[in-house]
Amino acid sequence: MGFMDKVKSQATALAEKAQEGVKVGQEKLSQVQAKRQSDALLLELGGLVYLQHSGRAEAGAADRVEAIVAELRSFEAEHGPVVVTPAVPSPGGTGTFVPAGAGSPAGPMASAPDQGATAPPAASSGSGGGIPTASYASDEDPPDA
Repeated sequence: MGFMDKVKSQATALAEKAQEGVKVGQEKLSQVQAKRQSDALLLELGGLVYLQHSGRAEAGAADRVEAIVAELRSFEAEHGPVVVTPAVPSPGGTGTFVPAGAGSPAGPMASAPDQGATAPPAASSGSGGGIPTASYASDEDPPDA
């Protein structure tokens, strides 16, 4: 086998590996986009249910809840079960918002937390789990009059 035959063979093998890598990357991207879609649907659903339970739901909220549930069922048929990320990690779980070793030398849980003070968890960005973020019309500044 000549030198050029070896080069062609190696180039073909590298091209095949590159194609496999592209496929894996596209599948992961598709999974991330699907997770974001389900998170957005769940976030909207949770907001609507909260407004219903607090007596502040707008007209048509029940219809939108039903539409979202139908979308989630369709989503599950295509992508598998929807996974709900808890807003507050279970005690002793690995999903903590406090970095290991933060706080006192004995660790973050060395002293009892102040019962009156609570801090919101850090906002999560990316696909590593955590609480999805969104904005609502009530979050926007009112128009200047």
